[in-house]
Amino acid sequence: MKILVAVDGSPFTKRMLGYLAAHDEWLGPTQQYTLLTVVPAVPPRAAAVLDRDLLKNYYEEEGEKVFKPIRAFFKKQGIEADYVLKVGHAADTIAAVAEKGEYDLLMMGSHGHGVLGTLVMGSVATKVLAHCKVPVLLVR
Repeated sequence: MKILVAVDGSPFTKRMLGYLAAHDEWLGPTQQYTLLTVVPAVPPRAAAVLDRDLLKNYYEEEGEKVFKPIRAFFKKQGIEADYVLKVGHAADTIAAVAEKGEYDLLMMGSHGHGVLGTLVMGSVATKVLAHCKVPVLLVR
């Protein structure tokens, strides 16, 4: 199964990884994992005055902050995975990558806000569910 795992380094990502570790069926050799993190874009006006290499390094460093502990987790589990860093709006980017990559499943952690919390603050998970045609497994 081709699985896209959206990660942001939050406690909810850690909870999702704990779920993976606790369920052997997710860790078998038949699974193909791609880990995706999305770094918010620097506002266009600010990006216009920054050196291109500086901006690229910033995005790579932000992505690596998320990936470093996850690489250690997957290595400990003996699982090979691909790591993808994208820049943009998290929900839109996650949904687009899931569909374009023809994944069988998208896994992501969720804050688990109630209806009122989602209305007030919004939710990446809610927006992904609304825009993604790939099945989504939310881990709370």
